[in-house]
Amino acid sequence: MTTTTTLWRPTGPEELRLVAESGFTAWPPRLPEQPIFYPVLNEDYAVRIARDWNVRHDGAGFVTRFKVKSEFLRRYPVQQAGGSTILELWVPAEELDEFNAHIVGEIEVVHEFR
Repeated sequence: MTTTTTLWRPTGPEELRLVAESGFTAWPPRLPEQPIFYPVLNEDYAVRIARDWNVRHDGAGFVTRFKVKSEFLRRYPVQQAGGSTILELWVPAEELDEFNAHIVGEIEVVHEFR
């Protein structure tokens, strides 16, 4: 049996459109100004970013939830990007295809803010 870890990602409308085009199975390549892909480790942190940042900058924000094989995730140390609950994984852009290959199931939208 494969053990998985649940991750969340605050997502803007354009990124969500690209995820939908993949059949909700993969994250799109990073733009040149985005050297890392950062999923977060708790839903509350993802909600705060989607609601407070994405809505202001993109007009809408979404929180997505997805599972990744835990064994694969061990290569990415947890990064504390602020307070004790502001935890992220930093996946280098060039490793995103491999990261996507370890997603189990679909990427789901669990919250929407406008």
